Amino acid sequence: MRAERFDTVLGLSYRRGFAPRIGVFIVYAVMVLVFAGPLVALMIGAFSRVVDPTGFSLVPDGGFTLRNFVAAKDRDVYHYLFNSFVVVGFGLLLQILVSIFAAYALARHRMRFAALIMLAILATMMLPEEVIAVPLSVVLADLPPFDINLIGTYAGMILPVGAWGFSILVMTEFMKEVPVELEEAARIDGAGELRTFFSIVLPLCRPALGVIGVFGFTMIWDQYLLPLIVATEPSQYTLPIALRTLRSDEEVGIGVLLAAAMLALLPSVIAFLAFQRQFVRGLTSGAIKG
Repeated sequence: MRAERFDTVLGLSYRRGFAPRIGVFIVYAVMVLVFAGPLVALMIGAFSRVVDPTGFSLVPDGGFTLRNFVAAKDRDVYHYLFNSFVVVGFGLLLQILVSIFAAYALARHRMRFAALIMLAILATMMLPEEVIAVPLSVVLADLPPFDINLIGTYAGMILPVGAWGFSILVMTEFMKEVPVELEEAARIDGAGELRTFFSIVLPLCRPALGVIGVFGFTMIWDQYLLPLIVATEPSQYTLPIALRTLRSDEEVGIGVLLAAAMLALLPSVIAFLAFQRQFVRGLTSGAIKG
């Protein structure tokens, strides 16, 4: 009897042989075509001289060219890209700082209303952006208690994403798994609270930092409603809003639109590749500990 092998990706049990392998190869090919096909079409169209939105080709139509990216400069796409980098750079840094300190307080310090605080944090994840759009615009127009108007500023796009319930939850649960004995040993050696946190706890939470880094970057980078509320003129738009503007402009060709979409896609891919090792470790650490 031929040995059977279980494919963990597809969840299929099949016998070794030529015909079953061909079937699995076809299934894999269809999956790659479905998931990677639009991405390949985007990249090919961005470098094509003649873009046919109804066709699909693995070779740029009319030859390879950077003309679409040059035309994107005339449409201020790179200025919108710069705005997105400013927002995601400072927003992600602020979000990580808030998450690690809030998680440390919830995981290590006993508080009377810790359960209610965590419930409030989880409740923020259940509210869609459309529900809080109007209250958020009112608060940003007159930030209490300083009476500062943040509409039309970078700060108006950065501060609302500085705290995210998902990041706080992930860091809290991960810090709870760090042995308390390590911190007690550090305190016996004379280390203070902050030194213990930065030297003992935080280095052990690198996998969780990778997870919140990837998800936080993607969340901030894909923000559409918040920049739309804050921006008062086109020069303040981020790239996701600019894509909507370019799509509605009849003078902009499909090639320029695809080039701008590719520029919007690349940072998320690069961020995932940069945090890939910590990201995978963070997702699998819970299963390994369990």
